[in-house]
Amino acid sequence: MRSAVVADRFYPGSRSTLSAALAELVPDVPAADKQKALAVVSPHAGYVYSGGVAGETLARVRIPDTVVILGPNHHGRGEPLGLGTEDWQMPLGNVPVNRELAELILGSSSVITEDEVAHAYEHSLEVQVPFLQYLNSGVRIVPIVVSHVPYQVCVEAAQDMARAIREYQQEVLVVASTDMTHYESRESASRKDHLALARIRELDPHGLYETVVGNRISMCGIMPTTIALLAALEFGASKAELVRYADSGEASGDTRQVVGYAGMIIS
Repeated sequence: MRSAVVADRFYPGSRSTLSAALAELVPDVPAADKQKALAVVSPHAGYVYSGGVAGETLARVRIPDTVVILGPNHHGRGEPLGLGTEDWQMPLGNVPVNRELAELILGSSSVITEDEVAHAYEHSLEVQVPFLQYLNSGVRIVPIVVSHVPYQVCVEAAQDMARAIREYQQEVLVVASTDMTHYESRESASRKDHLALARIRELDPHGLYETVVGNRISMCGIMPTTIALLAALEFGASKAELVRYADSGEASGDTRQVVGYAGMIIS
């Protein structure tokens, strides 16, 4: 079982304190007002910085019983697209991996491979899980850590995921975990980030990839976001909505070097 490696660092490590924090960060949206989404883009910094954006975004959508979480590989360990099959031990309770869907993805893909090494110290997926648990206590996950890969590999991964999800025949949400520009001024970060966000709103995954690479935008989860957008398009996505954009300066007061955060819903 994978232990929570960034509890008490990125988010509270005790069940009661974490529950109280999530109650503050996640707005109370009536079930009737929640929308069905194909994919969500959500940030993964410490909750004091990005938790409000993540909570507001995820609260707006219906969290099904299975969520595929794609996050960037910050430490370089493991396979380029590593799918973990170990259950997760988290402060709010254990979270099982949906092994049926995991095996369908692994069986349909030559680029997504089973790998626990990539997950051992990675925070980008872990910080999403308490939000998902808070909104659906019975949630199961399929966690995939993504390294820097060419665009064509993103296309292949998305097609493989979509094929497996179709075969699974139950509702699945894809969550792409990413922060935006890192350690630039608020003005510079906002300008660059909105170039990338415009491409997501236009449902343009190739344009997103090229914009981030071409403008040297330090969006750590560009590969997961590209794959999530491609997969959503496989299921007929027609709209991408920016829920909120913010940066770390709102919490720290330092606007000279910020990290940008965006929450988006693709439906």
